[in-house]
Amino acid sequence: MKEYVINKSMCGKDIRRAREMLSMTQKEFASFVCSSKRTVENWESKDDQTITGPVVPLIEILLRRPELVEKLELPKDRMRMRLIYMYKNMVCSVIDVDEPKRKVRVKNYTDNPLFRAFGKNTEPDFDDYEEFLRSRCFPETRDKMKLELKRLGLPFYDPLMIIEKTEGRMADDHFHIRIER
Repeated sequence: MKEYVINKSMCGKDIRRAREMLSMTQKEFASFVCSSKRTVENWESKDDQTITGPVVPLIEILLRRPELVEKLELPKDRMRMRLIYMYKNMVCSVIDVDEPKRKVRVKNYTDNPLFRAFGKNTEPDFDDYEEFLRSRCFPETRDKMKLELKRLGLPFYDPLMIIEKTEGRMADDHFHIRIER
């Protein structure tokens, strides 16, 4: 069995120091570690008591690689529409779009181009975005397309409308798209 150089426990002072080093409030830290603010308060109040569990290795990793917090943060300056491109339950790319201005911005959350919305392209333009949408739905040349559109309740072929209905799910892959307006 492999062994690791990560502490098995820590005290409240350690958690508070890590949270402050990451420049997070208790509420922000709670959100980041998927717990409640009250839980973080409880941990931090245990100055000399032992705290164990999954939060310990997470904090150890963050202390060694604090830049991970920033890498995982959602862009704050969102555009009119946001598409979240996911593989199973992992966010791979966040695509902000302003369709009237034909502007697109992407932030990737994986280094693997096979899991990114635009592959190796880190600065897609609007044409790249439209091609991406088409790639996540059935082709416009599909046999009996009108029947499929009727089944989806759509009046005409529009990749974004199809993705809104299907989440961009394709047969035999685990990628999907969540749209936020």
